[in-house]
Amino acid sequence: MTLTNMPPTGTLLKGKVAIVTGSGRGLGLAYAQELARQGASVVINDVDQLIADDAVATIVAEGGQAVAVVAPVGSTATAQQLVQTAVDSFGRLDILVTNAGVLRDTVVWKMTDDDFDAVINVHLRGTFTCVREAAIRFREQGEGGRIICIGSPTGQRGNFGQTNYAAAKAGIVGMVRTWSMELARANVTVNAVVPVAATAMTDTVPFFKAFNDAAARGETMPPFARRVLGYGTAQDVAGVVGFLASDAAAGVTGQVIGSGGDRVQLWSHPEVVATAFETGGWSVETLSEDFSALFGDKLQSVGEKLPELPAELQPVAAN
Repeated sequence: MTLTNMPPTGTLLKGKVAIVTGSGRGLGLAYAQELARQGASVVINDVDQLIADDAVATIVAEGGQAVAVVAPVGSTATAQQLVQTAVDSFGRLDILVTNAGVLRDTVVWKMTDDDFDAVINVHLRGTFTCVREAAIRFREQGEGGRIICIGSPTGQRGNFGQTNYAAAKAGIVGMVRTWSMELARANVTVNAVVPVAATAMTDTVPFFKAFNDAAARGETMPPFARRVLGYGTAQDVAGVVGFLASDAAAGVTGQVIGSGGDRVQLWSHPEVVATAFETGGWSVETLSEDFSALFGDKLQSVGEKLPELPAELQPVAAN
């Protein structure tokens, strides 16, 4: 991504204050480290004190400023604590990245109420409560702000065994589009990022094993991963988050931006793909007769269609 009129690395976000939820490790930590590298002071959030403290230490070791809030995202109390910590520690709030999440994967006929509620509470409700508190603060400050919510390809296209996660991530994108309109007059931009990266969530997927193993060894992933799949490290996604948090992205709002490996993408909003009319309205009979001819070749696909792995990257079968 080429940015024009961009200050040198380390000053792009100088004087800004950011909250990154779920930032103790993985993608969240990469986002927090990039924001700090660009000059922002950061509030780290995790449910584990040691992990949160380690994340803070990585930023402080590089000359940045960071503090930790150890609390599960979802409740209004946690959202208020995050915003208040930013203000108490650094005097203001400029950037919110809602990254915290959990998984409870299983097919719908086996998914329990608790499986569903846990994912919805952290991803969807947690995004809502944190954005609400940030929006209140941004409006009080009167100087605009940046909200970056983390989506997923699952929320865009669906994925087997992820009813709860798909619902939450699709809901986040719907809220982002709404918030971008509601907060426009306050000069607050709201966007979603759809990351694709080697994380703990993909470590158990055989398709990605060769790429994750390479990343764990500190090696560069092959071009098939970085270009064809748009799949790389957490750090590869952090640049898009840093950009959206900056003044360079002041004109970007209500968008869904995919990022991974060497690839960046702009997702479309849902649009009507075909329209037909019937005088007097459509009956079951006329739809039964005409639907296939009208729309059969325009029906939309679901899920992600991954290309076949090259032979040298195929997982080795266990003996």
